[in-house]
Amino acid sequence: MSFEDDRDRRRKAENVSQPDMVEAPKPKKKRGSSPEVGHALRAAYQQAVSEDIPPEMLDLLGKLG
Repeated sequence: MSFEDDRDRRRKAENVSQPDMVEAPKPKKKRGSSPEVGHALRAAYQQAVSEDIPPEMLDLLGKLG
């Protein structure tokens, strides 16, 4: 059996087994205008940024460098 025969057989099988289906476009998600979510995310970020680094972490970082 040659590669050419195998490719031809695959093409024929693909053409027969696959129905002609048109894929419907997916609906886009609408963004809500919720300023509360944005404010909550900013507040959480600011809180995380302003936290002190624990001394144990600073000690470990010092050992790495």
